[in-house]
Amino acid sequence: MEIRPITPRYAVSPQITVEDVPAIAAAGFVKVICNRPNVEVPSIMQSDAIGDAVRAAGMEYEVLELTHQTMSPENVKRQRDMAESCSGPVLAYCASGTRCSVVWALGQCDHMSPDDILSATTDAGYQLEGLRPALEQLRGTSG
Repeated sequence: MEIRPITPRYAVSPQITVEDVPAIAAAGFVKVICNRPNVEVPSIMQSDAIGDAVRAAGMEYEVLELTHQTMSPENVKRQRDMAESCSGPVLAYCASGTRCSVVWALGQCDHMSPDDILSATTDAGYQLEGLRPALEQLRGTSG
């Protein structure tokens, strides 16, 4: 498991397993968000199995399956609301962490500049420069 912080309250990771859950809890996360569709993984890595382990470890668990086609403004808002509606740090995961980074980036345009957003994702190891035109457009419509 490779946890990559984007902010002090939001980190991303490639696919996690049930065996990773104790370390996630020990790291201080209070919520885990699954952004990976179940059709991409075997049953032992699907959201029900991971969610049961996360809840048993005392954390919240939410699922928002994301694909390129479902990266809608509504789902961007939903991810942001899920991440902000808890009392502490959130870990979001997908196949590589990229979808979790993209959905976070798209949700920050009302209070962060594209440069600051891309700096945060780059520092976490995600090169999202191709997202700049969308970030600039969203920034222009939100601020």
